[in-house]
Amino acid sequence: MLCRFLGVSRSGFYAWRCRGQSKREQQDQRLLACIRDIFHKSRETYGSPRIYHALKRQGIVVSRKRIERLMREDGLKARVSLVYKKLAGLHRFYQRSHNLRKDLPKPERKNQHWAADLTYIRVGKRWLYLAAVIDLYSRRIVGWSLGKRKTVALTKSSLMMAIRNRKPPPGLIFHTDRGVEYRAHEFQAVLDRYGMHASTNRPGCCTDNAEMESFFHTLKGEFIKGRDFFGEMHLRDKLVGYIQHFYNRIRLHSSLNYRSPVEYEAMTA
Repeated sequence: MLCRFLGVSRSGFYAWRCRGQSKREQQDQRLLACIRDIFHKSRETYGSPRIYHALKRQGIVVSRKRIERLMREDGLKARVSLVYKKLAGLHRFYQRSHNLRKDLPKPERKNQHWAADLTYIRVGKRWLYLAAVIDLYSRRIVGWSLGKRKTVALTKSSLMMAIRNRKPPPGLIFHTDRGVEYRAHEFQAVLDRYGMHASTNRPGCCTDNAEMESFFHTLKGEFIKGRDFFGEMHLRDKLVGYIQHFYNRIRLHSSLNYRSPVEYEAMTA
């Protein structure tokens, strides 16, 4: 009855039912297995563009549209987050300063230009604060600090970690926003001690520190959103894995031609 309704022969229907997968379908299944492997190894953070480049690095050449189709059919969706808004009043002016970066070319090697900022992360019913330092040449996080209070001690701790890790030569440009945690005399004294030149955002130009904003956006979209943390020590332990292992060493960065920061520095050393 169904065959008559659809206008097909019974023999044709049984032949179709017994027929195996086509060559194209078999190729899709093998490709999907590779896509799933990369997707899960990326902690479910890679969308089709990074999956495409990761496959390419493995010698698998396939179109972006095919990857998008297979991910959509399999329900593979990268973790994303809406752009967040900072709370009003977080930043205040402490003293007059200048943006040294805007008139300089992009850094040509590591430890020429660093940037820093801090953000807030909700843990249970309270907030914790993360301060981080990024090398603008490779987008590598070179220092970070987590604490219960948004203070000069927190930002200073992240800077000292970066100095210990990188041992930068004098003359480095250190760029931040105009928050008191970075403009305080205690913090500026550390910059002077190591021969660093302080640079800050122009008034009303948050995009002057776009690289740090981009990192925090990625962190919250790929790592924070949808996860529960059971206190400061639990969050700190997970941050070590995300920042120092995944973000710096594995995650493919579009701004680095789809290389990780550690790989990019090794190639240009």
